Amino acid sequence: MRKILVTGGAGFIGSCLVERLVKDTENYVVAFDNLSTGAVNKLPQLRGKNWQFVKGDCNVYRDISQVMLSHNFDFVFHYAACVGVQRTQENPCKVLMDLEGFRNVLDLSKSSNVQRVFFASSSEVYGEPVTIPQNEVTTPLNSRVPYAVVKNVGEAFLRSYYKEYGLEYTIFRFFNTYGPKQSKDFVISRFIALALKNEPITIYGDGSQTRTFCYIDDNIEACTKAAYDNIFVNDVVNIGNNNETTILDLAKIIIERTGSKSTLRFLPPLKEGDMKRRMPDITRMKSLVERPLVTLEEGIDAILSSDVWKQDHER
Repeated sequence: MRKILVTGGAGFIGSCLVERLVKDTENYVVAFDNLSTGAVNKLPQLRGKNWQFVKGDCNVYRDISQVMLSHNFDFVFHYAACVGVQRTQENPCKVLMDLEGFRNVLDLSKSSNVQRVFFASSSEVYGEPVTIPQNEVTTPLNSRVPYAVVKNVGEAFLRSYYKEYGLEYTIFRFFNTYGPKQSKDFVISRFIALALKNEPITIYGDGSQTRTFCYIDDNIEACTKAAYDNIFVNDVVNIGNNNETTILDLAKIIIERTGSKSTLRFLPPLKEGDMKRRMPDITRMKSLVERPLVTLEEGIDAILSSDVWKQDHER
């Protein structure tokens, strides 16, 4: 049986990963989260014999060591982080605390039987693009905002621990990911929530900034495939979609799919952290997901028809 730790396991992506992993009865999964932004109700609702939830903070050595030293984990998915552009801009020191979590998780991993650590990095490390599409190897990492710097340092931790201790890793650079369990302070879920109430949809700047949106199922399929099939060991892979959409067009698409009467309201641009353009080279990811990726329209429709999303957002 594979023993797997998912830090940040009650967050949006972490909980979806846990849900996928526990479907395999050959896995025993521990979801670990301090619940600062995660929620227990995001975790699988059917209590199984092959998983458990533990509340704790990766940045506190005592918390994470009690879990890691009491299990013999094969894989660690380190997804715990302070996330969200606005939240991380407003709490830069809180973001920096995640550096302690890297050291704690990796020190404990190298001293136990962990075979590989999977790290949730971010497209934010690329900063303003100098090349499009943004490639894992050739695109410079030039962002200076605290969140991106911390993710970049996390990647350096992994490379260093592999070089010195032989601890294997895979770095996932997540581009905008969305789905039914995502909280309201991210762009697609926020726009949908406003549209369903026929309230004005607020856009920072003129809405010409572009993003590519990856549906959660595509993200989870790629990451679990990399783990199970030992792909991209000691390497980096972009996890995203390569269909570029402006924020203005995103708002219009959501208004159309929801049949909303919402209007658009434009706010001053964010001072920093709102990159003008972002679009990944997903050549590597396509070797993990050997089917067409979910389109933006399909993903929005899936959210709108999801009981999970309705229960979470209509309370």
